[in-house]
Amino acid sequence: MKLNRAVLRFFVLLLCSIIQLAITSPVEAATYPIFSSHLFDAPALDPAALAVAPTPTPDLQLTSPASGVSPACLKTKGLVNTGALQSRLLPRPLEYRIYLPPCYDEQVQQRYPVLYLIHGQSYTDDQWDRLGADETADSLITAGEVGPFIIVMPRDRVWSQPDEDPFGQALTEELIPWIDRHYRTQADRRFRAIGGLSRGGGWALHLGLSRQDLFSAIGLHSAAIFSSDTQRLPQWLDKMLPDSPRIYIDIGEKDRPQILGSITRFEDYLTEHGIPHLWHLYTGYHEEAYWQSHVDEYLRWYAEGWKSGT
Repeated sequence: MKLNRAVLRFFVLLLCSIIQLAITSPVEAATYPIFSSHLFDAPALDPAALAVAPTPTPDLQLTSPASGVSPACLKTKGLVNTGALQSRLLPRPLEYRIYLPPCYDEQVQQRYPVLYLIHGQSYTDDQWDRLGADETADSLITAGEVGPFIIVMPRDRVWSQPDEDPFGQALTEELIPWIDRHYRTQADRRFRAIGGLSRGGGWALHLGLSRQDLFSAIGLHSAAIFSSDTQRLPQWLDKMLPDSPRIYIDIGEKDRPQILGSITRFEDYLTEHGIPHLWHLYTGYHEEAYWQSHVDEYLRWYAEGWKSGT
């Protein structure tokens, strides 16, 4: 009985000690981050303030597929990463996917051309990825048929006209500088192209012509031209730079009548005014199967312009 009382007294004293410790040493919960459902309501960060400029390397050169260099890393695949850029222009971060070609991590003195590919309406930044843009690029690059390049696939969340959707402005004023700061790009118009399918093709046309200072090639794949751009197109085309962007247009002959009609009239205008372009009217519909079947051709065309640096 004396033993039981001693044990009981021991546990009572131990419990009192624990209570006293809890009172004098509270948990510092305030040191942990508090997550808010209003995260995106906070003021957008300035991408320039976050960016870390790469070490200047003015002598970087592109690798020519005809150079005969076959590093072991060419046997590996490129990488597709995802990112999100805080924007001053958009209510939510600008999400994007980026394809980095084989040997990107190994050849640290290498800089690359950049292709911006925009998805269609109701889809996201994964569309070009699903259509095989990265696998096709891997195949062409490792076979030495084209030089290595980067692909950026941004996400547009709104289905309005450009005047109501600041996505295009965010792409040109925020995303492009961000990519050029954080990846080893050839930050020069000659080595930057833009393309898109369906609504993304409408964006490619809008940005490629209104910002000719940024892009040297425009790819229009079953492009849905913005109605608000129909009056602007002649003005943009009249102001084509001496070193005007290369233009590629393709569409399926069984595409939606409105889209087929508008892009055909645009091609007729280019022909009538002697503006160089490449035009393909293929068999096919306005669908992913059509675009997927032509991804190889698209990427070859974009890369062709970088062989001569134009």
